[in-house]
Amino acid sequence: MTILADVRSRARGWHRPSALAAATLGVVAVLCVAALLVDQRTLEGAPIWAKPFKFAVSGALYFATWSWLVSLLPRFRRTANWLTNFLVLVFAAEYVLLVFQAVRGRASHFNMATPEDAAIYNVMGKMIIGLWVATLALTVLVMFTKLEDRASFWAVRAGAVLSLAGITLGILMTNPTAQQLAQWQTGGKPDMVGAHTVGLADGGPGLPILGWSTVAGDLRIPHFVGMHALQLLPLLAMALTALAPRFARLRDGVVRTRLVLIGAAGYAGLTALVTWQALRAQSIVHPDAVTLGAFAVLVAAVGLGSWAAVRVR
Repeated sequence: MTILADVRSRARGWHRPSALAAATLGVVAVLCVAALLVDQRTLEGAPIWAKPFKFAVSGALYFATWSWLVSLLPRFRRTANWLTNFLVLVFAAEYVLLVFQAVRGRASHFNMATPEDAAIYNVMGKMIIGLWVATLALTVLVMFTKLEDRASFWAVRAGAVLSLAGITLGILMTNPTAQQLAQWQTGGKPDMVGAHTVGLADGGPGLPILGWSTVAGDLRIPHFVGMHALQLLPLLAMALTALAPRFARLRDGVVRTRLVLIGAAGYAGLTALVTWQALRAQSIVHPDAVTLGAFAVLVAAVGLGSWAAVRVR
């Protein structure tokens, strides 16, 4: 059974609380767009409602995917349901705090400026740890999913592992910057502990909506790229299945499996590349020759690997 057919056949068995959470967050994302149009306030140079919007969209994709993945489990379904319920509750609580800070015009992450801000950030930090542990457990359970199509089999597993790696990369943003450390060493108390920008202070020029820095490195990029492997690799398997009627070689399950594995390796390479670029304080829109060279090698390797996967019988 291909991943596309499995999605259709199991739709009724999806985990309902997470499916409802995904739908609710989709509605919330629309409301955030309205808030962006009505409330023109900014925080560190970005629209105040941009972060709630991004979290709503990302959360909707996250829960929709997990709702489906849980339905694939032939066993441990009760444990997976409990873990997914936990994810929904914790994410909902974290999102309420994030919106609360947005309404107040305060930063929700890294903010230690006042006792109230610090308490909210510390609570959110503990929630994130809980989310990570639950996601780790679900990723282990995904290894037991039952899919006859080998391309789909590997797409689901590789996507879950790379997504967990992407979520883990978020910890890089919690490290204090050199400037914050210098404040501590001189007896000061920084208002912010941690940052997503590398090389400059947060709040500089950034891409629309995404907010990724256009003048320095940004650790949100590898976090984002890695996390959404959970959706993109299964979509790759679906796309290959959909193209199979038009391309004879793709009707071979072995060929599709090879292409999915090459895609997963390429995606892992891309996540590593954007992490390396961000840590070198380099903007995503201004790569240097070394970054471009590494990207060219990665594209060439994926391209040649894909060509060989299709040609070799």
